[in-house]
Amino acid sequence: MRGWQVFKHSFWIVINNLEVAFRISAVLYAVQALNQVLILMATPTGNVGETVVSPGMALMVLATAFLAIVASLWIAVAWHRFVLTGEIPEGALPKWQGGLVLAYLGRSVMIALLVSLAVVVAMIPIGIVMAAAPGTGLPLLMALVALAVYLFFRFGVLLPAGAIDRKMTLREAWAATAKEHGTIVVLSLIAVFFSVLVQLPAWLNPDPQSLINLVYSVVVGWFATMIGVSALTTLYGISVEGRDID
Repeated sequence: MRGWQVFKHSFWIVINNLEVAFRISAVLYAVQALNQVLILMATPTGNVGETVVSPGMALMVLATAFLAIVASLWIAVAWHRFVLTGEIPEGALPKWQGGLVLAYLGRSVMIALLVSLAVVVAMIPIGIVMAAAPGTGLPLLMALVALAVYLFFRFGVLLPAGAIDRKMTLREAWAATAKEHGTIVVLSLIAVFFSVLVQLPAWLNPDPQSLINLVYSVVVGWFATMIGVSALTTLYGISVEGRDID
């Protein structure tokens, strides 16, 4: 199945280029990891006197959350550019391209709003079915998530296009990925399946605030980020640029 091929190709892009992946993301992802650590520290444990987060800690969490968003956008733009153009950072950080990063944010928000609207509309019939047949709740919710991922992938080729400063509209992104409809359906199901699979150890841990959970989440989060960005890049390559995949 071509969807599985896209997933494997995206996975091996990261594995075969680990050195570059670390050069692009290590410092920036550390900011995201720091935010996760601060959130963990700020989360009340339930002990007496620990139910309220101090203003100073709350400010640190918000500040690092903002920096984490910037860092994630920076990573995505740099990784798209590496895969599509071969651009490799010369130092500890990839080149800062503020215009592209800001445009990436704008496109991401636009896609998120569009997908959210579609999900809200889809929730109406799904809610009716769930009310009539409660046992269908979980599979229908999973289908709803898969729909959101599918729409994100269909419109998401707009993001790598923007990262290499190529103009593309939502309509053009949708049209470009139309021929890969089946591929994206399969890829969406695979993405949902593996997202649930890799989160199971954290969900089953009786202590969600443990150090083990934190380390696991940070490591898994890094791979999920890089493979997810690679999947978008691969879809852009095959649907817009006509590239082949192994």
